[in-house]
Amino acid sequence: MTTERGTRRRAPAGAAVLREDVTDAIRAAVFEELAAVGFARMSIEGIARRAGVGKTAVYRRWKSKLALVLDLVAAVASQGMPAPATGSLYGDVRAVLELAAYALRHPVASQVIPDLLVEAARNPEISEAIKAALLDQQQGVAAVVVREAVARGELPEGSDPDRALDLIVGPLYWRLVVVRSELPKGYLDDLAASAVAALRNG
Repeated sequence: MTTERGTRRRAPAGAAVLREDVTDAIRAAVFEELAAVGFARMSIEGIARRAGVGKTAVYRRWKSKLALVLDLVAAVASQGMPAPATGSLYGDVRAVLELAAYALRHPVASQVIPDLLVEAARNPEISEAIKAALLDQQQGVAAVVVREAVARGELPEGSDPDRALDLIVGPLYWRLVVVRSELPKGYLDDLAASAVAALRNG
């Protein structure tokens, strides 16, 4: 006869459960560390110290700082940017600009994105991750905006979503990431109107 004690199974040795709150703290620390020192100078030790955990906790989840950053970029990409549904081309373009401006002006993102783009020029893995996080999802949003505008008769058939994305986000990215200057009052309204006019003129 088998007793309850005899049938109870023990967890395999080394099968530690990874606490989600610790994982979240490490991911937050990566953002802060990237903003503070950049990818080249970032270290597992610095991340662990900022997260308030030991290095072992980091290495249980990621084998290197590159793996950690790639995972973080993938996590951001998976959240995606919602496609707007305002009912007009101008409204959709203005909504895209509002979301993009908010993201690019975030104090951490404004430091992290330029640094990762520099690293992407040297590292194909980072380049692919950045492409998935920044370009692929925005191309998807632009495709929805163009498709809906065509269906409403606001844009001609065959309008190019990639061109739309360049016209909508390109000037904003230049201003906030490259030039790094503040946006004047009414800038997003004017940019939205200019982008819509350019799209309609083909």
